[in-house]
Amino acid sequence: MKRFEEQDSSSLKKQKLDEMSEITNTNTNTNNTSTSSKTEEKKEDFFKPVGEAVAEVDNDEEMNTTVHPTGAEDAYGHPVQEVESLCMNCHKNGTTRLLLTSIPYFREIVIMSFECPHCGFKNSEVQPASSIQEKGSRYVLKIENKEDFNRQVVKSEWCICKFVELDLEIPASKGQLTTAEGLLSEMIDDLSMDQEKRKEIQPEIYEKIDQFIKKVRSYINADEGTLPLTLTIDDPSGNSWIEYVPGEATHKWAHAEYNRTPQQNVQLGLVSEDEVAQQELAKKQAKAAAIANSTSVSTAATGDSKQQQEDNGDENDNPRVTGFSTDHDDIENFANEVQTFHATCSSCFAPCETHMKVVNIPHFKDVIIMSTTCERCGYKSNEVKTGGAIPPHGRRVTLFVDDPEDLARDILKSESCGMKVPELNLDLTPGTLGGRFTTIEGLLTQVREELHS
Repeated sequence: MKRFEEQDSSSLKKQKLDEMSEITNTNTNTNNTSTSSKTEEKKEDFFKPVGEAVAEVDNDEEMNTTVHPTGAEDAYGHPVQEVESLCMNCHKNGTTRLLLTSIPYFREIVIMSFECPHCGFKNSEVQPASSIQEKGSRYVLKIENKEDFNRQVVKSEWCICKFVELDLEIPASKGQLTTAEGLLSEMIDDLSMDQEKRKEIQPEIYEKIDQFIKKVRSYINADEGTLPLTLTIDDPSGNSWIEYVPGEATHKWAHAEYNRTPQQNVQLGLVSEDEVAQQELAKKQAKAAAIANSTSVSTAATGDSKQQQEDNGDENDNPRVTGFSTDHDDIENFANEVQTFHATCSSCFAPCETHMKVVNIPHFKDVIIMSTTCERCGYKSNEVKTGGAIPPHGRRVTLFVDDPEDLARDILKSESCGMKVPELNLDLTPGTLGGRFTTIEGLLTQVREELHS
């Protein structure tokens, strides 16, 4: 009996030990599971998706940096907004005010004004709200009275301003919304900044700058004998402007667009210097190939002409024109012949032909009419050259057109000729449209086409 009791007690002990070990293993597994889950949670905290991290950064920036309306607005109802920004002078926070507005006869711009309450630093700037234009722009303003100095001027960061009579050029700097007087006043402030130091160190330079400042102020005050003053602005980006007053005389305000040079495109960041160098190299190679081809063609034609002349012997002893397509023909009456010679197209550099004809205008002189046509690219041009020497005196011709038939009158316009039509407020400066042999109607039609283009 005692043995059985001992066996029973020992079996009970084993059962208890087994149960305790199971409980311990269960607790251990539970602890390991909870520990691993916490580790996974920490891993998830450390390795968040990129999208969630960016979203949190954007939310923080929106909370810290916001644009507040000021309640002010311009004449067109555009609101003035302000944003907190860093002062580049004392490195503390200041206030930047922004206004998106539209200028009549121009386009939209952004006016920015910064002010720091800590150090008192102020700055203003103008940025175009549109992209860089396809062509550069050039404006000319004739300042004839003191009121013209109040003309508004939009000057981009690439714009160069010139005052012709003062021999003054303002290089490209920050964008501004100012006036013609404001440009000169700012220039005076810049020159006057270090005048006291120059007076002690370089008195000669001080005297010259002081005289120039007095001269500029006399123009601003419209003193007698100073005006007119010509202001020109040249902007390769096409985002500058001078205010236009409707109905004023045509000679006071002018605007012209032009194609940018490769260097200006590099300056604006539209192309790289390597791309420009490759384009120029390709043009030089194409031009050299075209010249070589043209030379070979003309050499072959000259060789054929000489061979034919040798074959014919003395049958044709009349003089010939070397290099012309009419080498096979006699030129006894050269004035009545349309001569053709080989040339190179200025557009695609391919070989082409230029026709030349000498025309005698009664009661005037001989003129040379030249026309070029390229069969490869379709380029066409014509030009008129006057024959003989330049006369010792100039000539002014006035015609009063009072009948439609007068528009059919022939007119010869040289390259140095200017033209005025007072009834149309039309004034063509010398050199405009080049030399032309046409009619009055044809000349006016060409002016209209140039204005539309």
